[in-house]
Amino acid sequence: MYSTKENQDWLKKAGVLADALPYMKKFSGKTVVIKFGGHAMGESELSSNFARDVVLLKQVGINPIIVHGGGPQIGRMLDRLKIGSTFVDGLRVTNSSTVEIVEMVLSGSINKQIVSDINTAGGTAIGLSGKDGNMILAKKLQRLKKDPDSNIEKALDLGFVGEPQSVNAEILQLLNESKIIPVIAPIGIGRNGETYNINADTVAGSIASALNATRLLMLTDVDGVLDEKGKLINEMKASQAQKLIKEDIIKGGMIPKVETCLKSVRKGVDGAVIIDGRVSHSILLELFTSKGAGTIIRT
Repeated sequence: MYSTKENQDWLKKAGVLADALPYMKKFSGKTVVIKFGGHAMGESELSSNFARDVVLLKQVGINPIIVHGGGPQIGRMLDRLKIGSTFVDGLRVTNSSTVEIVEMVLSGSINKQIVSDINTAGGTAIGLSGKDGNMILAKKLQRLKKDPDSNIEKALDLGFVGEPQSVNAEILQLLNESKIIPVIAPIGIGRNGETYNINADTVAGSIASALNATRLLMLTDVDGVLDEKGKLINEMKASQAQKLIKEDIIKGGMIPKVETCLKSVRKGVDGAVIIDGRVSHSILLELFTSKGAGTIIRT
């Protein structure tokens, strides 16, 4: 026999499951692309909870696709090997030596750890990079920077830093039809076989767009998008997001994340959400509750 308190606890849990049922039905058969990074990836308890949440999504008929980053881990490995690296506008300049290390860390240790966590939690995950099956055809990223003295824009050479040119959605659609959960490292391949290091947010947005995903979930280390008073904005239209960027309310590192969300919803993603990955089970809160989590952006 259970005590009264134990009964209340179990009833509460049963109530949570019952409340989540309509949302499970709503998203069943749909694709959800999740960008995994930040503290959520760096702390063992959060990583373990994330893995369990992803397995749950697959179990209830949702098709999760994971894209992960790994900037801090790449930096630590480069330091260990005494290989210097520089950044321009937040992007790591990647020469031929550096890109080998980037691929080794992203496609190797990080990718396989996430795969292992998901498999340990009861799922069936496989690790891939954008090079597998020519999944992500990439081209060299072109950036211009204005010289403060001459006011002339000059092309920046970031080395083997790329951007997606096309995504082979067929491979991922085949995996969606199986029990397999793909975990993708943000490495692309050029037309001549070059290896490109690509921003993980960009890869997640491109994959979500190519698959017409119902959600793009961007796990970050902040609550979401904040207004001028520092209060969380739960939901906003694309036009409002653009306005906040122009008004310098959305600024710094949040700008490229919001721009990735805007690009994906314009290309058919139903909603793109910036979520605090430091909160346990944040993706379940977003998908299976009326309140949601973070900031959702729609067209």
